[in-house]
Amino acid sequence: MSSEQTSAQESADHTAGSHELLIVGGGVAGLMAATFTARAGIETLVVNDGESVLNRNAHLENVPGFPAGVDPRLFGDMLKSQATRNGAEFQSARVADLEGSLEAGFVATAETDGETREILADRVLVASFPDADFLEEFDVDIREAGKKQYVDEEHGRTGVEGLYVAGRITERYHQAVISAGDGAKTAITLIHDAEIPFYNDWVVPEGYFTDRGREVPPGCEEIDATEQQARQAESRAAMQEYFAEPHDAQQRTHPSLVDDDVGRVDFGE
Repeated sequence: MSSEQTSAQESADHTAGSHELLIVGGGVAGLMAATFTARAGIETLVVNDGESVLNRNAHLENVPGFPAGVDPRLFGDMLKSQATRNGAEFQSARVADLEGSLEAGFVATAETDGETREILADRVLVASFPDADFLEEFDVDIREAGKKQYVDEEHGRTGVEGLYVAGRITERYHQAVISAGDGAKTAITLIHDAEIPFYNDWVVPEGYFTDRGREVPPGCEEIDATEQQARQAESRAAMQEYFAEPHDAQQRTHPSLVDDDVGRVDFGE
């Protein structure tokens, strides 16, 4: 599986209508947020421009669940596959402008290969970095730090109803696991604000709630032993496929160090 290839899930099918949620930025925070919102039943579109800075790492050695570390480009592909599997959709574009409100709806101006189109959404979650100029229409606090821009927030809320931020744009520490957690946190904030019935995103064994005389809470699922075994088998098969061969994307570095727009180098060959 290669991040060099265009995902089959990338589609412009919904650009004529309004999406329930637009996520700007397909890095770690945006992908993790998309997984949570899509699993909560929110129709989620992720619009991404370029590559995540994650790809500049040579090897990720501090993310949970990988004792010997993991190829960062493979890790990014796995995050995107997880979001896609749960119902999120993807498009490649740069969001150049954003306007609107929760009441009237948001309109994003997206640019691809010199062409411009509008994307309509009920809510917007911004997880891109470092440019926040497209938010200048809104009354949000943006702090300039050289070429970087940070947006003030509280639990992912910007102070503008329906507009959220997550990841590096909120000046969180620059670690993949923190970006993932911040994306999940902001997604859950948004889910609650949307008044979607939600307790926790849990998959529990049959009887965990019902054998205590409780209904299964919103967002949770009870599964029996047969279903549990089937899901575990599917998980093992998927992981074996992901790790069967080295990832074929070239190593990235800082673009200023090489004559390549995304920083590709022949590292390790």
